[in-house]
Amino acid sequence: YQPAPLSVKTLPDTFVVQISVVYQAPVTYSIVSGDEKGYFFIHPSTGIVKTTKNLKPEDFPVTFNVRATDLSNDSIFNEVSVNVEVIVENYFSPVFPSSLIEESLEENLPATQIVQLKAQDNDTGRNGLLTYGFLTGDELKFRINETTGILYSTVSFDYEEEPTEYQLVIYAEDDGIPEKKRGYCTVVIKIID
Repeated sequence: YQPAPLSVKTLPDTFVVQISVVYQAPVTYSIVSGDEKGYFFIHPSTGIVKTTKNLKPEDFPVTFNVRATDLSNDSIFNEVSVNVEVIVENYFSPVFPSSLIEESLEENLPATQIVQLKAQDNDTGRNGLLTYGFLTGDELKFRINETTGILYSTVSFDYEEEPTEYQLVIYAEDDGIPEKKRGYCTVVIKIID
């Protein structure tokens, strides 16, 4: 069994999962191993598993074993494992060290790396895993590596014939659960003669 992940804010006595067997006689359910810290309780006749106390994320994931035993003959039983994960809340938004970055780019250069943008997110795990992208900006003339945050020009610029300044709004987005969070920075690129 792989129940839906629980929030770190899950209260005691919260439903986790219902274990069931296909068997002709009545059975009794029990947790036999793996729940050493006593986070879970199983109702002996319904197979409903609930939490017994507040969850500490550092103790998870927890895999425990449930045994279904024939009520009239305790030498007849079967076991199944239950794997429970806990989701830590996504507390922090990504933050760029500066909300405005100014870069110069010479005209007539081939496509080139301009700057590496690096945001910080104080969450752990996937809640702190960042991807980068454009909120606004000329995506025909610039691109950003969504993993590294490196900003590139994709064309050569002509100082005399084209705009000499470009403004891009870049986001960093975490992979948070239950919702993703974003931080932003503005990059001003000046084309120089």
